[in-house]
Amino acid sequence: MIQMDARADQRQSQTLSPRLQHAVRLLQMSSLDFGIVVRDVLGRNPFLEAEEGDGEDESEGLRDGDIDSRSGEAAGEVYDGPRETDLAAPAQAEIDRSTASDSDLWLADGLTPARQGHDGDVSALDFMMEETPLNAHLHGQLGTMALSPRDLALAGVVVESLDDDGYLRTPLNELREVADVVPAATLEDLQIALKLVQSLEPAGVAARDVAECLSLQLGEIECPHVRAMARAIVNDHMDSLAARDVPTLARALDASVGEVEAVCDRIRHLDPRPGWRLSSSRVNYIVPDVIVKKDRGAWNVRLNAAVVPKVRINEVYAQLFQRHRCAENAEMGAHLQEARWTLRNVEQRFSTILDVSQAIVRRQRHFFEYGSMAMKPLGLREIADEVGIHESTVSRVTNNKYMATPTGVYELKHFFSRAMVSANGKACSGTAIRGLIQDIIEAESTDRPLSDAEITRQLARQGLTVARRTVTKYRQMLRIEAVGRRKRHDGLAVSA
Repeated sequence: MIQMDARADQRQSQTLSPRLQHAVRLLQMSSLDFGIVVRDVLGRNPFLEAEEGDGEDESEGLRDGDIDSRSGEAAGEVYDGPRETDLAAPAQAEIDRSTASDSDLWLADGLTPARQGHDGDVSALDFMMEETPLNAHLHGQLGTMALSPRDLALAGVVVESLDDDGYLRTPLNELREVADVVPAATLEDLQIALKLVQSLEPAGVAARDVAECLSLQLGEIECPHVRAMARAIVNDHMDSLAARDVPTLARALDASVGEVEAVCDRIRHLDPRPGWRLSSSRVNYIVPDVIVKKDRGAWNVRLNAAVVPKVRINEVYAQLFQRHRCAENAEMGAHLQEARWTLRNVEQRFSTILDVSQAIVRRQRHFFEYGSMAMKPLGLREIADEVGIHESTVSRVTNNKYMATPTGVYELKHFFSRAMVSANGKACSGTAIRGLIQDIIEAESTDRPLSDAEITRQLARQGLTVARRTVTKYRQMLRIEAVGRRKRHDGLAVSA
């Protein structure tokens, strides 16, 4: 017989509300993605508006930072960023919001600088050069040639089949089905069209593999002897060229090692991706979130004003909504709540980034003074305990956030590494070991580069016990090639 009983079981668990989950995702975003999200909210929320300032002040803030703090000051006293009370400042201070009528509020809002506009204003986008895609560039060249409509159509089919690198990956037999010409295109017709497109600029376009792409660019080599050797290497010895096996190439071409080295160096100056010269894709440049500068012996950490969204609440709309609030305006109430939450999120995000950055600078002061060799081991928990936040929050803050220093731009995660104990018992960071490996390789002989095992032995002589596989991993992180590809002959450097 089945018996049923009821009992109370009390458990404690942590749950995240949807809004808190969204805040965590926003904190992990880069400043570029976060700015896109804020602009999206700004475009659909009537209570938010962009806060416009004097361009000269903004440029000064970009140079010196929006928030000034000494690395030794307390975190609670250094942040002077955008607070909600400042961002939500009234548009017209001379108007009393509590006594003004609806029409006065509306007219006052129309006089705010954020609402003013002129049809004759010229945007900076008007001065930007318009990009020409690769296919449009090639079609323009074809249009200047005396071609029959049939030949022009077949050449256009080839052009439209190129990928972003400028290569023709589609077999010509498949292009026959795409070409809508009468009579139907033959394989010979498409080969002629291919040769026609390959004669266009940039050189190397419409190639079907790397060897053909390089071969199409060999005409740029002026010396006939060097051009002939380069053609032989590209057509018959691509594997040896890729492996930088210069002695094998010298034996195959019956030439000296130094001569072959010079020819290989000239080949490496050719462009294996000619389509990138006219690629429509934009390069996403890194914009630092914080700027570190040394002033009067102290390292200053400042937020980059260019990445802080300048938004505020439109007090006119907020006042009008509060006066006429009713049950039918629940959606507008949600918009006002979202606007206030957005401002709090902006403030909390950049305040946390600044606090974490200050703690990093205080811990890694020797790195800023003496370089990567002075980097100390640092864990997320150390920064979390100092700032007073959770370790996972530090991990999210340092993700996709960058710091501009006098020696370069680094991701915040660059300053964290586990401790490696040396022979004398002192802790050493992985970043310092990578810097030492780079110095050892830069000082190696040009004709006898060091292997990873030899680098390991040199580190051991300096009191650092590092496994060979760790040296290999650090060398790959530094994007330094293996010993065989670093070898040089007769003092001639091989271009990467």
